[in-house]
Amino acid sequence: MKGQKNRKVNIPDIISVLPLRDAVLYPELMIPLVVGRDRSVKLIEDSIKSDNIIGLVTQKDPKIEEPKTDDLYGVGTTALITKMIRMPDGTLRVIVQGLSRFKVESFLQTAPYYVARVEIIEEPDEKSLEIDALVMNAKKLFKKLSEMASYLSSDLASVISNMESAGKLADLIASSLKISTEEKQEVLESVSMKDRLEKVNLLLNKEINILEIGHKIQSQVKGEIDKTQREYYLREQMKAIQKELGEGDERGMEVEEFREKIDKAKMPVDVKKVAEKELKRLSKMHPASAEYSVCRTYLEVLVELPWMTGTEDNLDVKEAARVLDEDHYDLEKVKKRIVEYLAVRQLKADMKGPILCFVGPPGVGKTSLGRSIARALGRKFIRISLGGVRDEAEIRGHRRTYVGALPGRIIQSIKKVGSHNPIFMLDEVDKIGTDFRGDPASALLEVLDPEQNFAFSDHYLEVPFDLSKVMFIATANLLDPIPPALQDRMEVIEIPGYTDEDKLRIATNFLIPKQRDEHGLKLEQIVFENQAVQEIIRNYTREAGVRNLEREIATICRGIAKEVVEGSIQTATINSDIISKYLGPIKYFSEVAERTAVPGVATGLAWTATGGDILFVEASKMKGKRTLSLTGHLGDVMKESAHAALSYLRSKAKEWNIPEDFYDEYD
Repeated sequence: MKGQKNRKVNIPDIISVLPLRDAVLYPELMIPLVVGRDRSVKLIEDSIKSDNIIGLVTQKDPKIEEPKTDDLYGVGTTALITKMIRMPDGTLRVIVQGLSRFKVESFLQTAPYYVARVEIIEEPDEKSLEIDALVMNAKKLFKKLSEMASYLSSDLASVISNMESAGKLADLIASSLKISTEEKQEVLESVSMKDRLEKVNLLLNKEINILEIGHKIQSQVKGEIDKTQREYYLREQMKAIQKELGEGDERGMEVEEFREKIDKAKMPVDVKKVAEKELKRLSKMHPASAEYSVCRTYLEVLVELPWMTGTEDNLDVKEAARVLDEDHYDLEKVKKRIVEYLAVRQLKADMKGPILCFVGPPGVGKTSLGRSIARALGRKFIRISLGGVRDEAEIRGHRRTYVGALPGRIIQSIKKVGSHNPIFMLDEVDKIGTDFRGDPASALLEVLDPEQNFAFSDHYLEVPFDLSKVMFIATANLLDPIPPALQDRMEVIEIPGYTDEDKLRIATNFLIPKQRDEHGLKLEQIVFENQAVQEIIRNYTREAGVRNLEREIATICRGIAKEVVEGSIQTATINSDIISKYLGPIKYFSEVAERTAVPGVATGLAWTATGGDILFVEASKMKGKRTLSLTGHLGDVMKESAHAALSYLRSKAKEWNIPEDFYDEYD
């Protein structure tokens, strides 16, 4: 085997190659290594058994666990293993001494470790005045750097100042500096003494400049701020760094960031002009001024609004109908209206969103129906409650001249949802109030008018925002409290109360499965008989909707869940006999049979917001003097009806065998 001599060590042309991560070894220098990869451990063990000579080549990417030949640099350093210690975890602690540079000609073996044919690079014996000048300058720069950098010791500076070999000097300086692996590799690959010394001088100058800038930044900041204000200190440091790098101050960066957001927001032309004007004002303000935060908040609102961002409608009529039927029982009128809207949207893509108003008693599913419509159309859903709202600014926002001004709830909600065509539910629109702060119902006139809401003006924005693509759905329990002008702008759809049979189907198909899941019960653990559900509807609830019915079902589910956990039962069938065990005594009794069996009692019907009821009208005679006493909280119409009934009775007295003077002696 052909070999060469280097410092009395015979270096073969074919050597084992050990990849290094984040490290570069130079000739005649020593470094410790931790060897953990299986193939690397095998390489060290085999080398110890032979001549202790290996080749060290640095990886281009230290993150690669198993590097290929292309992942290694082409120039490395031959090294002599001077010491090896085996650790309990299987890794090796190795100390190696560099011998000479080499160039990889070809890899002869890749498993179990790399073996390569190499060409030893001899250290050039170059001498010139230029090299002497570079050596002297390097020593001078290193001395200056050692005085500035805490990681360089004075002993090292002394060794370098007394070093005569130009090659050793360059290698030792490069190994001592805190520079990147790529920069160290460049020094290793520099065979020419002049090139190597020039690179080292350049690296020294770079490190000195960085430290000088750091010291300059420190002195600038310390002279401007109090030492106890840590946050402010860090901000001033950042400013100074940006100034040195020529990147401008924080305010300039913020202005540029806003400019990019304005370009990406796809605003209408008029709105973009307003935003750019405000941005120009912001760039001229001092960040400490009160007006700065007001202007900045306004710009943030403008760039975050979804001017052209929306969701794509699901125009599949059959799929929408399926989703609506899946979520709600009956309500055919509402479902028909939504399906018709989708059908028209297929024929006319730019159709404005309808403005609906669901009117019905509590608990019939008005609010949940809005969520179902959003799911059927594939739109986002927003809900705001207008119950008790008395301030017009809740709808239109506050003018920016006020401290803490914000947009109205319409604009805030659309900004939050991030879509310009959501389903927007205005809940409890019949409970809006008025006071000295304005009339919110009047402010809603513009919002809910298709001829005006394409350019809705919020007091805070002061620029028009298009609400025509929003589908507004208002809900109310009663239509009477809603102002006529507001009613006129909405398509009113009345949702009546449910019959007992409707409630039975809703409970069976929706409420019972929902409460069973919410209470952690399985299908076989609790079964409701239809007769039991009907008993709950008639004897424990009195409502047009199903809220109380759901509460009573939840009460039963909780009772069953408790017994299942205690182990007293495994399954339960809810029938009429055990309802009172969980719900207590009957709350509502039917008086129909009892009252109608008594003479003088007539049955009537009464309309109420909760679905209506049966009225019993009872008449009785007693000793008296021509007096008609009416009890109860009766209106004028009911009183007139009673008088008319008495007059009719007297007119038919002879025909019905009633004494004609009975009214003279009886009341």
